[in-house]
Amino acid sequence: MLARRIIPCLDVKDGRVVKGVSFVNLRDAGDPVEIAKAYDAQGADELTFLDITASHEKRGIILDVVKRTSEQVFMPLTVGGGIKNIDDIRALLKAGCDKVSINTSAVYDPRFIRAAAERFGSQCIVVAIDAKRTVPVPDAERARQIEEVNQKLSWAKDEEFRHLFFQGVNKDGLHWEVFTHGGRKPQYIDAVAWAAKMEELGAGEILLTSMDQDGQKTGYDIELTRAVSDAVSIPVIASGGVGNLEHIYEGLTAGRADAALAASIFHYKEYTIREAKEYLRERGVPVRL
Repeated sequence: MLARRIIPCLDVKDGRVVKGVSFVNLRDAGDPVEIAKAYDAQGADELTFLDITASHEKRGIILDVVKRTSEQVFMPLTVGGGIKNIDDIRALLKAGCDKVSINTSAVYDPRFIRAAAERFGSQCIVVAIDAKRTVPVPDAERARQIEEVNQKLSWAKDEEFRHLFFQGVNKDGLHWEVFTHGGRKPQYIDAVAWAAKMEELGAGEILLTSMDQDGQKTGYDIELTRAVSDAVSIPVIASGGVGNLEHIYEGLTAGRADAALAASIFHYKEYTIREAKEYLRERGVPVRL
C-alpha cells in the first residue's frame, strides 16, 4: 500500500493566511511563508496554498507569495486560486510550485483541464472540487436551475457533458453538487460525476472539499469522500472538517482517500504533523516519517 500523505493547507487572502467556517467568517492566521517553513520542518508531505477569493474578486494569482515560499521550503507545493489559462499555470510553475489546483476555470471550460494536462502533464494538474450536500427539489425548480447553468456555461448542452448535471439522488438518498468562486456559486453539477469526468480529461489528482464540513471540526464528509474515491482511479485528497487525529484516520480508511488535508488543527498547534503521522502509523496506516 502506498504511503498516505498529510497535507497542511494555507487559505490565503490578501497575502495572509486566513481560516473560516464553511468558507465564511474569515480570521487572520499568520504569514504564509513563515507557516510554510514550520510545516516543512515538521515533515509535511506537501503544502497547499489556496487563494480563496481570487476567482470571486477576479484577481490574478499570488506569484509573489509562491516565489517566496518556494525559496524557503523543499516539500512539494500546490497552488490554487485565480488560475484562468495556460500562461497562469506556466507562471506558477516558474515561480516554484509543483502542482496547480483548478476549480472555477475547470467548471467554466472543462476542456481547459485536457489542454493543461497535455501541456504540462497530468501529474501537476489537480482539480479542486468544492461540494455541498443537497436535497431533492421539485422537478420544475431543478429544470430552472439547469437552464440557468445552460445560459452561462457554453459546454452545458454538449452531449459529452449533459450527464454531469443533477439526475437525482443515489440509492442511499445522497447527492453533492459542485460550487465555485470560493464556495459562493452553485453550479448544479453532480460532484461525483464531475470528479470522474475530470480524471477522463487528464486531471492527475482530485482535491475534494466538503463545504458542509469545512471549519466545523467534526470530521470529513466520509460518504462524499468514499463516493468520489470509488468513482476515480487517481488520488483523492480529503478536505474539510478535521478536528482531531481520528478524523484524519477515518478519512484515509473509511473515506478511502489517498491524502488528508487539514488546516485549523495544525495552524493553531493543536497537533503537529509528526503527531498526526505517528498516530496513523500506530493505527496501521502507512506514512512517511
